[in-house]
Amino acid sequence: MEFSHVPVLFRETIDSLEIVPDGVYADCTAGGGGHSAAIAEKLTTGRLYSIDRDPDAIEALTERFRDKPNVTVVHENFLKIAEIREQYAPEGFNGVLADLGVSSHQLDTPERGFSFHTDAPLDMRMSREGKSAYDVVNTYSEADLRRILYAYGEEKCAPSVARRIAAERSKRPIGTTLELAEIVKSAIPAKMRRDGHPARRTFQAIRIEVNGELDYLDEAVNAMFRSLKVGGVLSVITFHSLEDRIVKNAFRALTQGCTCPPYFPVCTCGKTPAGELTNRGVAPGEAELAENPRSRSARLRSIRKLKEPDNASV
Repeated sequence: MEFSHVPVLFRETIDSLEIVPDGVYADCTAGGGGHSAAIAEKLTTGRLYSIDRDPDAIEALTERFRDKPNVTVVHENFLKIAEIREQYAPEGFNGVLADLGVSSHQLDTPERGFSFHTDAPLDMRMSREGKSAYDVVNTYSEADLRRILYAYGEEKCAPSVARRIAAERSKRPIGTTLELAEIVKSAIPAKMRRDGHPARRTFQAIRIEVNGELDYLDEAVNAMFRSLKVGGVLSVITFHSLEDRIVKNAFRALTQGCTCPPYFPVCTCGKTPAGELTNRGVAPGEAELAENPRSRSARLRSIRKLKEPDNASV
């Protein structure tokens, strides 16, 4: 199976991991294996665990790395990174990478139902399991649709979009991506259609809801950090402000030291930072934007582990 994905911020990401030849690494969202292949090339006695929840990705990764004995393909959601570490790398990872969001393969494979540019059944399931976009669009109440459009799509026209979806599905179920895209377009005033495709925010919101992309992201980022060896690096690529804010806040908490009130003459809490930032929201350059317009919203953040967090719950 051909699983096409153009890794964004490619060189910056690989460099951020500070790969050592005998290290142990986890690519938590391996996709087509672009980042994984670059990591594996730098390893001699080290090992890489290429992880993905998408069965199409697992098939492609298994084929791509079938002759790489130091690469283990793991079919799992990165939310389970603690269990993956316990099973495969009990001493911890030297580096962990998470490239969040939807892959080029998922967007460009019509039958996966992620894109508003081609007609396909409403699906959007990264794991191909569980509730689909069809279920969200046709069974969620108008109030719930409005809520997720606001929360996950930051859609200013959420009330009118949710109302129009509810009206149209009362006549017959909304079954395809282009049906939904046209309904959304009709609910948005013409003067507000200039900022990209009018259905972009709605599709993003539904995709996030279907896959639970933000539900446990803060917990997952902290679990990835805890899975590192001291001195190891966690790098996360985000693609929209919602997930970037979660990652940024998680990193901020991990780099916080003393929490004493500012009027204390000396520190009495004794807390020191668990990590230090090594990348603070690196964005694609002009050359990458020209080659891959989808990278425009990508941001790379990296943190090095200095010690275990003081708070065991962090």
